[in-house]
Amino acid sequence: MNVGAFSLVLALVGSVSGQYYYDYIALYEQLSPNCAPECNCPHTYPTAMYCDNLKLKSVPMVPPGIKYLYLRNNQIDHIDEKAFENVTDLQWLILDHNHLENSKIKGKVFSKLKQLKKLHINYNNLTESVGPLPKSLQDLQLANNKISKLSSFDGLVNLTFIYLQHNQLKEDAVSASLKGLKSLEYLDLSFNQISKLPTGLPTSLLTLYLDNNKISNIPDEYFKRFTGLQYLRLSHNELADGGVPGNSFNISSLLELDLSYNKLKSIPTVNENLENYYLEVNELEKFDVKSFCKILGPLSYSKIKHLRLDGNPLTQSSLPPDMYECLRVANEITVN
Repeated sequence: MNVGAFSLVLALVGSVSGQYYYDYIALYEQLSPNCAPECNCPHTYPTAMYCDNLKLKSVPMVPPGIKYLYLRNNQIDHIDEKAFENVTDLQWLILDHNHLENSKIKGKVFSKLKQLKKLHINYNNLTESVGPLPKSLQDLQLANNKISKLSSFDGLVNLTFIYLQHNQLKEDAVSASLKGLKSLEYLDLSFNQISKLPTGLPTSLLTLYLDNNKISNIPDEYFKRFTGLQYLRLSHNELADGGVPGNSFNISSLLELDLSYNKLKSIPTVNENLENYYLEVNELEKFDVKSFCKILGPLSYSKIKHLRLDGNPLTQSSLPPDMYECLRVANEITVN
């Protein structure tokens, strides 16, 4: 038991003497796991161990009973195969901002953690994804590394969130790895080297971020497979009219679409259910109401709330009068 925890027990039982005092000590130590001497295990959160910002070069001794382990902002460059042998109940492992490399993560160190739900290794020196991983995993974050290769994620039936932004991934690496993830809802592939939309992405996706890549073409009906897709970002790519088939984004489930910072000259057609549409800094020359409303009527109108058109040749005076009949619930329409 660390000094802080011991002091707390003394404060609680200061008026108690004899056998009662030792009973309190035994009960506290039974309920609260020990803590590595260099780390902090708060008495209000005794199953968490915080080892952030300590200049650690290796994983400290992790006692049994710890479920949430934070090792952020250290100098850890390796993980031994037996590093977590005592903590079979570990659920969160946070290793952001260290010096980890794939070759120095030994054996099946992660797959042994049968209760692990969150694994965060952002801002390290990984060149490929880590593995094998336990089936319990729900949230995998590997952003801001140097990853160009993905291991197979087969069998990860609970994996729901994957963060892979700011890496060196190309579409082939992505296509080959993510096919079997039937629970995946959130995928961030922004700031990579993707020039074509990956094939075989799980149809369960609700959020897909592909901004800041090199995508110039969208295959016909590519997004139709994602029947529940709600948030889609394709900003900062190389999309032009010729690479965007007419109904690419006419998806009834879509709530937010970001196509800003591309080379579009006309507004791609969207479904009436879309609420937020970002088209700033393109080459839009005209506003076509039919991009938002197939027909106009009392019960037929766009649900757009926010529409950004600034940074285009369009001006307020060039907008058609019937635009406001279509976009009747819009809170904000931004033009030059």
